Amino acid sequence: MVSVLLTALRASVVTLVLTGVLYPLAVTGVAQGLFPHEANGSLVKDGQGREVGSALIGQGFTRPAYFQPRPSAAGTGWDATASGGSNLGPTSQKLQERAVTDAERLRRENPEAPGPVPGELVTASASGLDPHVSPEAALWQVPRVARARGVEPARVRTLVMSQVEGRTFGVLGEPRVNVLTLNLAMDRQFGGPLPPPSSPVPTPAGGASP
Repeated sequence: MVSVLLTALRASVVTLVLTGVLYPLAVTGVAQGLFPHEANGSLVKDGQGREVGSALIGQGFTRPAYFQPRPSAAGTGWDATASGGSNLGPTSQKLQERAVTDAERLRRENPEAPGPVPGELVTASASGLDPHVSPEAALWQVPRVARARGVEPARVRTLVMSQVEGRTFGVLGEPRVNVLTLNLAMDRQFGGPLPPPSSPVPTPAGGASP
């Protein structure tokens, strides 16, 4: 009986060391050596070197001078600790009312935009944290962003197209634009957004408006 217990104990210790210590250390070491940026969370820094988010996790932007992501059903919105969708189906009245309300708001904020509001701008992703929108959804927002920043729409469109990411490995997914990195590129090229007409204090450049 004692020998059986000792054998089981030794097997447990060896398994613990192999799978709980050596294997994680080996994987971590390989990841840090081959792709340290991704292994450390794909963190993104602004022009002043401050970490402002991750390229893999979406966050909300509401100021008119910034491109907006898809809606989020993660927690109270873009909560990385509560990733998830709304679980509302296409026949849900609540989903339809929310989509109509969001579409009306987007149209009011961007009256010069061409065509209807892209569907992805009024529907949340399955994770609620999708950091990307399609190039079409980003280009639809150009008139609002250009007006808020006081720059020519053509210049903003050019910047958007320069930020388009291709399909992964050339075949997976669709072309997309990372909203966070696009907004940071806007600040780098055009500076912070213009202050509201009634405000004598310049609005600082930066990210999300809560």
